[in-house]
Amino acid sequence: MIHILHVITGLDTGGAEVMLAKLVAGMDRTRFANSVVSLTDRGQLGASIQSSGVPVHCLNMRRGWPDPRALPRLVRLLKTLNPSLVQSWLYHADLLSLIAAWMAGPIPLVWNLRCSDMDLEHYPYQTRLVQRVLSLRSHVPVAVVANSLAGQQYHQRFGYRPRRWEVISNGFDTDRFRPDRSIGPKVREELGLPEDTVLLALVARVDPMKDHAMFLAAARQVATARANAHFVLVGKGTETLIPRIAELGLAGRVHFLSPHRHIDRLIPGIDIVCLSSAFGEGFPNVLGEAMAAGVPCVATDVGDVRAIIAHTGVVVPPRNPQAFAMAMIDLIDRGPKVRYELGQAARVWIEAEYSLSRIITRYETLYENLLPALVVQPVNRSSA
Repeated sequence: MIHILHVITGLDTGGAEVMLAKLVAGMDRTRFANSVVSLTDRGQLGASIQSSGVPVHCLNMRRGWPDPRALPRLVRLLKTLNPSLVQSWLYHADLLSLIAAWMAGPIPLVWNLRCSDMDLEHYPYQTRLVQRVLSLRSHVPVAVVANSLAGQQYHQRFGYRPRRWEVISNGFDTDRFRPDRSIGPKVREELGLPEDTVLLALVARVDPMKDHAMFLAAARQVATARANAHFVLVGKGTETLIPRIAELGLAGRVHFLSPHRHIDRLIPGIDIVCLSSAFGEGFPNVLGEAMAAGVPCVATDVGDVRAIIAHTGVVVPPRNPQAFAMAMIDLIDRGPKVRYELGQAARVWIEAEYSLSRIITRYETLYENLLPALVVQPVNRSSA
């Protein structure tokens, strides 16, 4: 049995956190045991991970610079649990795991990179320092996983030189995210909008990376040109945008929905899902979820977005509200029939290239290849 201890900065509903939760819930439990350590708290996902039968441990650090007091706690946990391998997710977890795995073992370590061309000028200096230290020690892990080719290339330019690179994309549960035409009328009723409203959604926390300012500038152009277009914002911090929305004359055209709602019960009711990011994305989860739900996307050309969307949506340059607005108007004007056809093509593409089962198998194969001496024959479920 291979025991993987996953160490992650926190367990709120970000892309890395969601992928971790899906991975540990879906791995073959006759061959793998998983545990999760959050450097901070249980967040929004801790309870669901625990309910899937995966233990969750919290070090209760404050967010930001790694707390030195957490290091001995993590070392003690590693010695107690004695994992076969440590898989860390995100920069701060990579750094703390680097030190702890050496002190407690040494224990084989794998890093997991989730971003690409980060503009670190928008973030604390400590993040830049952590990234520099990691680049200098990138030969220590037995492998470094990136969730996008763009992410691998960015970190190579930054100086990462691991012993082994592995690009494993995000995976999507196509049973959970699937087309459902009954949701659209319910969403419009909830928002008090007529049936012929075209809904465009941005599902993203407020962060410089996500570039809500560009999205709202583009939305203003679309709202002026198409009276039936309305916009939905879902994500932490979006309520802080209300003053700017009023300044742009978009009051009544932009609607807010709770970031804690079941996103799989919203996305199929949207006509067009948007990604307005300016930088930093590797493989945005929201695109895969929307495409699995049969919804065409308009997105900026960041990370691996162009390869993800392929022939099923529209990709435009980042930081260009005019181009983004024209892309949204184009999909509005093509009408529901064409949007439906694009959405169907998007779902087929996700099923073929990015299904959750396929991605989980990629991780399982990697871990087995890294630790061949620890692989055991799976239990025969029919006789168990």
